[in-house]
Amino acid sequence: MKSFWPLVSAWVFVFAASLLASREARGECVETAPAGKERPQLVDSFPRNGKSGYAATLHVVVSHGKGETVLPRGLELQTESDTARTLKAAGFVLPDQAGEAGARLSSVDLDPKTGRRQTTLDLLLVALPAEPGRRTLVLPALPVSISRANSDIFTLCTKPHTIVIEDPTASTPDAQPKPNPPPRGQREEWVALERALYWGAIGAVIGSALLWLVYRWMKRPRASPPPPPPRPPWEVALERLDEVRHAGLLETKRFAEFFDRVNDAVRECLGARFGFDGLESTTYEMLTALRKVPQFRMPLPEVAAFLQDCDLVKFADVTPTLEECERALVDAEKVVRATMTPAGPPPVQAVEVRP
Repeated sequence: MKSFWPLVSAWVFVFAASLLASREARGECVETAPAGKERPQLVDSFPRNGKSGYAATLHVVVSHGKGETVLPRGLELQTESDTARTLKAAGFVLPDQAGEAGARLSSVDLDPKTGRRQTTLDLLLVALPAEPGRRTLVLPALPVSISRANSDIFTLCTKPHTIVIEDPTASTPDAQPKPNPPPRGQREEWVALERALYWGAIGAVIGSALLWLVYRWMKRPRASPPPPPPRPPWEVALERLDEVRHAGLLETKRFAEFFDRVNDAVRECLGARFGFDGLESTTYEMLTALRKVPQFRMPLPEVAAFLQDCDLVKFADVTPTLEECERALVDAEKVVRATMTPAGPPPVQAVEVRP
């Protein structure tokens, strides 16, 4: 008799294991819990009546302890899962879980001191009986998984629920076709547009930076170009004498003005060439300064005669003749050309003019 009871215990264990395996193979829900752990509380509800093709909500409320989490995929909501096949065989279809009809989870604290929480799971199920007319469908028990912080898993089962399904038009006298429902928003991921906007934003930032750098480079302070070299004084004087020749002063008999302009051109050229103020110097001061300049190649008596004739016209109100005006222009050009050098003007020092 003593050897009989161990055989009975082993037979009972094998029978229970085979029964559990057969239930799992048939897609039935099997509750599991770690040994010695407090089991979470589960309460679920499901409508008793519905319409074919319409969604009915399975409302599940789980009360669990601190650190325990109701898994979002505890019902194995994949289209090809065992749970989905079991639901399909019972006449129910799971909507697309990536859309607006997906399962919804929400949690609230029941007792902050003990950490008790309450998690609500709402699962939409579409009733699609195989035959039209009134049908009674049985929603099978569904597994809900709760994960603990130490990775232990609780598996709780909802209760089977019976629901009476009516055709959408079964209770409507003289039913008429209804228009299509309003369109619902579709979720679409535009990868190409997203990448184009991303790279476009980066390109805009880089382009703005480049434009700013180009703008700053164009607005940078630049060195002023060097001024042109000064024109040689004899070149300026010859140009002014040529202007006097073609000014029409001799034709209009403005001889005094003619003499005055010729005199100013020569005096300004000598002063600029040899470093003194020719327009403000007297004839005596100018001749004294020219005696100290070895570069001057014209005899001083000729220069003195020209300057004295100009002084007579300017200060003594002597009216020159046409021949004297023409001769003065020729003498002025001779004085100016005497200041010219083939290689340009050599450096000269300012000559101190004394009265």
